[in-house]
Amino acid sequence: QAVLVESGGGLVQAGGSLTLSCVLSGWTFGGRMFGDYAMGWFRQAPGKEREFVAAIDWNSRATYYSDSVKGRFTISRDNTKKTVYLQMISLKPDDTAVYYCGADFQGTKLLVESSYDYWGQGTQVTVSS
Repeated sequence: QAVLVESGGGLVQAGGSLTLSCVLSGWTFGGRMFGDYAMGWFRQAPGKEREFVAAIDWNSRATYYSDSVKGRFTISRDNTKKTVYLQMISLKPDDTAVYYCGADFQGTKLLVESSYDYWGQGTQVTVSS
């Protein structure tokens, strides 16, 4: 059925910028549409648990960010293109992680990993000093 695919990761120096994309490779999530889901970004650094980064509701009326990225990262979405983006600036070595996008139909606990219904396989972001 539906598959989320992240892209845009890579190696950048501290202070650099990078934009991640996550696209729905099918037309729907098992009969539901991309626009029915809130979308989020989580990340997992080596040896650490997956942590919340950013989320956006179904119609882009509300966005949420972790304290560690607020002011540096911007989440956005294009429901026509079935894509969610994460624009990252002023990157720090602590931002190094595998970044995952997720889709959440309930859309009420967007900071909680277990609330998401679908996940991509991740894209690696490495920030050097």
